[in-house]
Amino acid sequence: MFSKVYSMGLNGMDAYRVEVETDLSSGLPYFEIVGLADAAVREARERIKIAMKNSRIPFPTGRIITNLAPADIKKEGTVFDLAVLIGLACANGTIQMPLSDFAFAGELSLEGHLRRTNGILPMVIKARELGFRGIFVPAENAVEGSVADGIDVYGVEKVGDLVALLSQGELPSPTQFPGIPEEDPLAIVDFSDVRGQPQARRAMEIAAAGGHNILMVGPPGSGKSMLAKRMGTILPEMTFEEAIETTKIHSVAGLLSAQRPMITKRPFRSPHHTISPAGLSGGGPIPRPGELSLAHNGVLFLDELPEFNRVSMEALRQPLEDSQITITRVRGTLTYPCSVVLVAAMNPCPCGYYGHPTRKCTCSPTAVSKYLSRVSGPLLDRFDLHIDVSPVDFSSLSQKLPSESSSVIRDRVNRTRAIQNQRYEGTGITCNARLSPKLLHEVCEMSPEAENCLKLSFERLGLSARAYDRILKVARTIADMEMSDRIEFHHMAEAVRYRSLDRKYWGANQD
Repeated sequence: MFSKVYSMGLNGMDAYRVEVETDLSSGLPYFEIVGLADAAVREARERIKIAMKNSRIPFPTGRIITNLAPADIKKEGTVFDLAVLIGLACANGTIQMPLSDFAFAGELSLEGHLRRTNGILPMVIKARELGFRGIFVPAENAVEGSVADGIDVYGVEKVGDLVALLSQGELPSPTQFPGIPEEDPLAIVDFSDVRGQPQARRAMEIAAAGGHNILMVGPPGSGKSMLAKRMGTILPEMTFEEAIETTKIHSVAGLLSAQRPMITKRPFRSPHHTISPAGLSGGGPIPRPGELSLAHNGVLFLDELPEFNRVSMEALRQPLEDSQITITRVRGTLTYPCSVVLVAAMNPCPCGYYGHPTRKCTCSPTAVSKYLSRVSGPLLDRFDLHIDVSPVDFSSLSQKLPSESSSVIRDRVNRTRAIQNQRYEGTGITCNARLSPKLLHEVCEMSPEAENCLKLSFERLGLSARAYDRILKVARTIADMEMSDRIEFHHMAEAVRYRSLDRKYWGANQD
């Protein structure tokens, strides 16, 4: 007998349909899975045999060939276990119900339970696009899959119970999306916690308003990490499309749970400086998204920037420009999105007190130069704003009145982003930081004074062409914050000031 059911495969963030064809014929007992399957897929034979035995499902006798089509795509992982078992039950006559409108995905345990599987959400979304009526997934993934509307998601705990239902022509109840639990207000950080640092707060607001990358340099204890951790609280709320795209990445990485089935808050990722290049940018034998992609539509914070591996830091350069990272291996090429606001913090020297107003630096000039040289000029160019974070004085720390809250700052950021959304409607550009070269000069109209300011700064500071573009983008954001159609002199002067810090520490010839 012959049967055909459907499953879903995963290639990076892109899911695809897999036809699970099963042919049962007479002959000596034999069970083979073909279709360019890896070791994990071929091992499914033993898992399925024992799972069917322990679930009291009749195992077919005779010669069994299961083909996973299309056969020219490498099949990896254990996600096809459930579909192969259902295909065997259909070929054996145990299930006679038509299943062409359904897909099956999940890993089997030896006792017949379904284990949690990574990447279920992209599979559910693709199944919906292909016109499937429903999809059967592990019970632990059911809430995650129910995020996608327009398709029934059935959570399966025991395969024996599922086969019993299908053999009677019945379907289980689909899982309903329970909604997102409210966030604990005590766990929310806020800009009102930050004392002093008016210049740094202003720069963080500009970065949020335009989606710009920002580098903070200052001594230990000046509040760099505190500021960075509050960046996400002033970014605009995620749109539904952004939330789905970010959730898909976290689904592939296996970071979702029944308690947190959907990412609705902008991610904040802060990897330790010992992270490997593959851990930061993505990769591995079976390529997976790295911290850069996990921070998609959110904030990637690199604390103690010079301590990161040089290869890891330089691997960020191209993805920061393209907002996506392509991982190429012998077996194929995967692309993950990585549109992030990069926030980095560092000390000005190994001891941390170079340039401190009251504490003496104990580092030699050679040590300071060697420390700063760990951050290359091309990487510095990827930061739109450079901020010198000074120590906070006693009067600022001891003030009783709270500082401006994140909600007040976010209202201004939302107002600025609304201007940009209207300006770039239909272009696919979401903020000034993502401006294409073609649009840059169209939307960045400057007054004669502002243009002269930029010209003098370019010549005297020896700026690169990339730095020129980024200053123009920051000036456009500052003008938008003041609802000005044209970039005026004071907008440009402030934008230039945020690009002069590298001259203070790295010298004039860095570009």
